[in-house]
Parts: sequence; structure tokens; C-alpha cells
Amino acid sequence: MKPKSIFLIRHGESAGNVDKTVYSTVPDWQVPLTERGIEQALEAGKKLHTLFDVDNYYKNAPSTGRSACRKLFQLYSSPWYRSRQTAANIKIGMGFVHETIKEDPRIREQEWGNFQETHLQEKIKNERRRYGSFFYRMPHGESGADVFDRVTTFIDTLHRDFEKESFPTYLVICTHGLTIKVFLMRWFHWTVEDFEKYDTPDNCDIFQMDLQKDNRYKLVTDLKIYQP
Repeated sequence: MKPKSIFLIRHGESAGNVDKTVYSTVPDWQVPLTERGIEQALEAGKKLHTLFDVDNYYKNAPSTGRSACRKLFQLYSSPWYRSRQTAANIKIGMGFVHETIKEDPRIREQEWGNFQETHLQEKIKNERRRYGSFFYRMPHGESGADVFDRVTTFIDTLHRDFEKESFPTYLVICTHGLTIKVFLMRWFHWTVEDFEKYDTPDNCDIFQMDLQKDNRYKLVTDLKIYQP
């Protein structure tokens, strides 16, 4: 059964967001959240609690309680530390501390290589900006097109899961900025030009897709237009 809504959330502010030199000494997948990033994740959880109308959802449950209800939500996360931290704090903010998080490497961050040399980062970013972020391949890393390929297989898995009557009412995916853009590109069949015109989401931005009467999803959250 298709979820009523799908929510895509970028991780909270990370140490790498405030100090780019971190990437030269810490593996990208191990970069943690800042204290501000943790607060952002807690606030995102509180917002989801309101959007899900949690209290009312269970108030209308059968007399046997929550266990008789369709599960409220499924939470997926990239296995990178900042995303896992975000997902864990979203659960706390929602009031679902013991809810299971499914990690899936296919929704990880775009790989920029291994340790990123600080003096080369600006050169790479300038080249990427001129070339286009979808097709530009990072030295020893991935292009946006590579991310598209693995996100496609993740979406295929979701569609198979949606065929189960027991699939939860809501789906929450905690991931990374470019991965969110790629997910939306694949889902809504955007062109490369569509992809390039949108900016990277901010930390803990929430993008909501609602199921319509025609059994298709509509993106109800606006994306920022990229401003060079």
C-alpha cells in the first residue's frame, strides 16, 4: 500500500558544513553533526510529529491500541554518520525513540573521492560549476549521474515494498542534498536542465510528496532556484 506522503530530509549541519578542511583529515562518511545540526534534527522531528498528527492518529486506533494500527511511518537513512545522527534525533523529536531505522548505502552522499585536499577543493568546485553538477565526475569519486543510477535501484525497491498491504502510512528518507535532488529527478522524470536549475537543499530541509487521487505523487514543497 502506497504511503500517504513521502518526506525527504537533508541531514543537519555537519562539521564539514562549517569547516571544509575537515574533509582532508576525516573520512567523509564519518563526519559528525554539529550541536546546531542536532538541534535542527530534533526540530525536524517535532515538525514531522505535527504533520503526522500523531496523537490523533492513535486516538482513533481500535481498542487493542497501537499494535492494531497500520504502522505510522518507515524511516530510511543513508549510512553516513551525519545522516544516521540526524535520523536518530528526528526519532527523538517525534517521540519514537525505539523505532527502527533502515540504512541503505544507495542513498549515501555523492562521493567526492577519499580525503579531500583543501587546496584542490576550490578548483574542483569551480570546474563542477562550469561543467554541470550532474555529469561532472569527481576525481576518484562519482558524478551526479552515478548517484542517479543507484538511487534508481533504491526507488525500484520502494515500489516493490509499496505492494505490501502493511507498508506504513508515511515514508521518511534521511539523506543528503544532491541525493534529494537526484531522487526527485528520477521520480518526477526531470531533465538534466531541470536538475541543474535547482539549488542544494539547506540542512534539515523537508520535502513533502503527497499521494493524489490519481495514485501519483505530487511534490508540494518548493525547491530553491540556484543563483550563481
